[in-house]
Amino acid sequence: MHSDITGIILAGGRSTRMGTNKALLPFGNATMIESVAKRMVSLFSEVLLSTNTPEEYAMLSLRTVPDLIDHRGPLAGIHAGLTTAATERIFVLSCDMPMITPDIIEFIISYPTARPIVVARADGFVQQLCGIYSKSILPLVQEIIAARKQSVQKEKMCPVLELVRKAEGEIIDIESHYNGYRAGSFINVNNPDDVERLAALGREAIA
Repeated sequence: MHSDITGIILAGGRSTRMGTNKALLPFGNATMIESVAKRMVSLFSEVLLSTNTPEEYAMLSLRTVPDLIDHRGPLAGIHAGLTTAATERIFVLSCDMPMITPDIIEFIISYPTARPIVVARADGFVQQLCGIYSKSILPLVQEIIAARKQSVQKEKMCPVLELVRKAEGEIIDIESHYNGYRAGSFINVNNPDDVERLAALGREAIA
């Protein structure tokens, strides 16, 4: 049980591509967010839920944290988590990543590095919504948000990935470093096709 890291579950998305609240979709014997929350509570002494609709997640009995900056997506959730957490570091996990195991979380936490962000590269992508973020990057978060407010051009880079790169975060090639890595462990659910992909993976809910 980690008391020096705060767990942050991101549940602020609008689920526009899914057409319904993806966090509440069934996964095993529970919902996706209940599965993720159970895992996080087993690992961290304090777990916060980043959401602007706390009434939807009353069943979790978690302290909720609203965005402090509107309309900035998961970057706003990370910003709110870093600002609110009493610990120097937070572990961020999106509510729609139900395949992440406690062992993978522990591997990322224990990876030997002094960098302020630690995330994995897996399945062809940098998995920026599952990893360690440190309070020291808060000024950079605010700088990126301020720049986005002033910009009139669309940028292709995801703001959170921009943060990882500008902070020179540690990006672990987890497929090479984690023994027994299973493809699809970082799958996140954005649309009905992703739900079918979960089923095709033959996943088992972690009780």
